[in-house]
Amino acid sequence: MTRAFVMWPDRRLRTPADPVAAITDEIRALWNEMIAAMDAMPGVGLAAPQIGVMLRLAVVDASDTRGRAIRMANPEVLHVSAKPRWHEEASPNLPGVSAAIERPRAVTVRFVNENGEVEDRDFVDLWATSVQHQIDHLNGRMYFDRLSRLKRERLLKKAGKLR
Repeated sequence: MTRAFVMWPDRRLRTPADPVAAITDEIRALWNEMIAAMDAMPGVGLAAPQIGVMLRLAVVDASDTRGRAIRMANPEVLHVSAKPRWHEEASPNLPGVSAAIERPRAVTVRFVNENGEVEDRDFVDLWATSVQHQIDHLNGRMYFDRLSRLKRERLLKKAGKLR
C-alpha cells in the first residue's frame, strides 16, 4: 500500500507526532512503505507525518547507491556540530519550491532501530541534513520555518501559484 503525501497546509504537518511505543511488524511494514515512497520521490528521507501517519518514525538514505536506509523511531538530536552546512531543501508536501537552509554539518542522534534497540549514531553532511529535516517534520515543523519571514512568505506565495 502506498499512501499519498499530505499536502501543505494540512494541519498534520504542523502537529507533533506521537512517540512509538514498540517496534512491531506493523511499524516495520510502515518503514518499508516509507522507504518505497522516499525512493519514488526520489528523496533522501521521509517522516511518517508526511504520509499522514502521526508517529515519530523516519527513514533516511543519503547513500550514493541507495538500499542503505536507516529506520528510526523516536529520533532525538543529542549533539550538533558548531560547523554549519547549507543545503537546498524541499518537500513533497509542498512541491515545486525549495530553499537553501543552514543546519549543523554533523549531529549525534539517539533513536530506536528496527530491532527495537536504542542506538546513538553520528551523521555528517547530507545524512545529517536529512535526519534534521525529518526530525523537524516529527516536531510539526517544515524546512521553510527556518527562513526569514520575508523569504518564507515569498516561498509560500510561489508554491501557491504553482498549485
